Formats: sequence, C-alpha cells, structure tokens
Amino acid sequence: MAQPAGLPPIDPEALAAARAALPPEELLDIVVETFAALGDPTRVRILYALGRRSLCVRDLALLVGVSESAVSHQLRLLRERGMVRSRREGNVVYYSLHNPHLGVLFREAEYHADHVRQTLPDHPYP
Repeated sequence: MAQPAGLPPIDPEALAAARAALPPEELLDIVVETFAALGDPTRVRILYALGRRSLCVRDLALLVGVSESAVSHQLRLLRERGMVRSRREGNVVYYSLHNPHLGVLFREAEYHADHVRQTLPDHPYP
C-alpha cells in the first residue's frame, strides 16, 4: 500500500496498529464488491425477500416492480458476487441467499440506520 512520499506519521504506533488490522487486499476487494452490490435498491429488495424464502424470477419481479429480465440481470450480478444461488424445480428456477451472512449484515445495517434516523447514542460492542 502506497503512502505519500516524505510525510512522516503523526502517531507511528497508531499507524502500525491500523495497518496491521487491515484485511488482505483480496478480502478487502470482496468487501467492496459486496457493498457495491448493496448500493442498488432493487438488489437490496431482492436480497431481503430471499432472506425469508426462495423465490423465482417472476415472483421477485412482481415483488420489486421491475421486469423479469431486469430481475434476471440483478440475480446474475448477485450470483457472480456469491450472494445468491439457484436451484431448478422442473421449469422453474428458484433463488435463495447463498449463506446467512447477508441477513446478519442487513440487521447491522438496520441498527445503524435506526441510530442515524433517531439520532441515538452509540453503544459499545463486545
């Protein structure tokens, strides 16, 4: 990781600790891709729905108010990022969350949003 040339750190110990706490670049890239995917309201609505149960493209399209083609496009992006998976039952493909981590991430995001909305004070985490 590059740093500006010629600038000494103000607190070398704090800088070293912060640098040591950073995840590896590969992991950081996946985190950034995940949050980028969550930056679209349609994709978030799809993921919320899939957090409750598996759904097919048509039902997702009816739920989020876009075309089946648009839902398929969003699901392809989410699948490429390891966020959803699919299974076929006859002629119908059902989608579900790839793992439960997104549900936990959403709950934390909701807590954050609630704190921002209500201007609640911070609380400590263990």
